[in-house]
Amino acid sequence: MEQAPYRVLLFYKYVDIDSPEEFAQEHVEFCKSNHLKGRILVATEGINGTVSGTYEDTQTYIDAMRADERFADMAFKIDESEGHAFKKMHVRPRPELVTLRLNEEDVDPRQTTGNYLTPEEWHEQLQNPDAIVLDARNKYEYDLGHFRGAIRPDIDSFKELPQWLKENKEKFEGKKILTYCTGGVRCEKFSGWLVDQGFDDVNQLHGGIVTYGKDPNVKGKMWDGQCYVFDERISVPVNQEEHVVVGRDYYTGEPCERYVNCANPECNKQIIVSEETERFYVGGCSDECRKHPRNRYVTRNNISVEEWDKQLQIIDEHLAATSNR
Repeated sequence: MEQAPYRVLLFYKYVDIDSPEEFAQEHVEFCKSNHLKGRILVATEGINGTVSGTYEDTQTYIDAMRADERFADMAFKIDESEGHAFKKMHVRPRPELVTLRLNEEDVDPRQTTGNYLTPEEWHEQLQNPDAIVLDARNKYEYDLGHFRGAIRPDIDSFKELPQWLKENKEKFEGKKILTYCTGGVRCEKFSGWLVDQGFDDVNQLHGGIVTYGKDPNVKGKMWDGQCYVFDERISVPVNQEEHVVVGRDYYTGEPCERYVNCANPECNKQIIVSEETERFYVGGCSDECRKHPRNRYVTRNNISVEEWDKQLQIIDEHLAATSNR
């Protein structure tokens, strides 16, 4: 099979970085000089990022990072791509690699974390009736795809997960907990927090969903849907043997895997919609958003005010008719 011209790298490493601000300033110049695009976060506790570029430019980046003793053993998850997965290159200093805001409950993944499970061990434990599978991602990520039988936390951001867990603690007490995230960086800290909270049998998928999907033995089995990723691709496949669509159209409930942002820039809610239903509802997730004066769908598609008003009337009539059924 012919090699794609571009690659997307996903990586992280919990390691001491003395001056994140200085590191970020130098690192962004290095990335730009090698024609990379992407998003990298740097904190005193390490680095977390994803970049895209040609095969040669991404290899230059890998080689340069591994020449630095701090990142010599950093794992890179690599996807082939037909082009860049980002529009720009950003390297930003942050207080945390992943935002949990635990304060006095904060954990160091280099000291405390759950048991690592290889893809094969994870696949075996997924079939353990005594294990409980906890998705450590946001609900919009879960809705596009997840491991079969996984629990969906009702959260919009990772920092909400500890509080959600505390409110639902009885579901997990005395259980073998299996937790996972996209590439592993969130689970490193979250699984350690679970251990600190007194849970005895905490396990995490080492390398995350991305590693699991590429494993030549398990081939992504027992994963349904797609894996949400934070770049222009939006999603990537995981299960190499069967594809089960779990996403549902926001408006109709029909199977769908197409994510867009609500057309109201002040809302920006991510919704799963087909092109047909997005067009019918002029991109808005609610009546208020459809009628927002800066509706991006209307602007992007050069819809006139007259056409817009007419479509809003059709929507109102449709909703009134369906609510009376």
